[in-house]
Amino acid sequence: MEGKRRHSIEKADCILVLGSYDLRVADRGADLYLQGWAPLLIFSGGLGRLTKLMWKEAEADQLARIAINRGVPEQAILIENRSTNTGENILFTQQLLQEKNIDPHSFIVVQKPYMERRSYATFKKHLPEKKIRVTSPSLSFEEYPTPELLIENIINSMVGDLQRIKVYPSKGFQIYQEIPDEVWRSYEELVKRGFDKHLA
Repeated sequence: MEGKRRHSIEKADCILVLGSYDLRVADRGADLYLQGWAPLLIFSGGLGRLTKLMWKEAEADQLARIAINRGVPEQAILIENRSTNTGENILFTQQLLQEKNIDPHSFIVVQKPYMERRSYATFKKHLPEKKIRVTSPSLSFEEYPTPELLIENIINSMVGDLQRIKVYPSKGFQIYQEIPDEVWRSYEELVKRGFDKHLA
């Protein structure tokens, strides 16, 4: 799926799961913890642009409950449930860690497949000195839609994410990443076809 960083996973100080409408990221985070990749599991997310229309309970609280039901001990989990976007995910998690006197040097960041690249760019902008590996649930584009996550909504979200990779570095939100010409032409064609509902 376009947007993936294709990082290999390495042992880290903590796993940071970024909230969204796709609760499958909680299972990926729980799997990594239960497999011993890191001793701390952090869930970050309040209610964002899409989820505030869907839910009343914060993303992070829902994700944490899934992980606990999978067998992750509560004492291994931290919850940041105020953030409303990816930048706030990083900044508010950093604040939480400082309050807890925890200073991780390496992170495994978990996000939706098509948001790996933007999550990486945002993290490196705010915490450039930290080591980061990005991962996501292992799903192909064809496998990704569900009855709740319709293909039209997914494409709109992917188009919006690519636009943000292009424009957010100049706003100071992310590090620069090169976008191949053929990828940008595909973006422009999708916008022409009406997939513009998630543009910034």
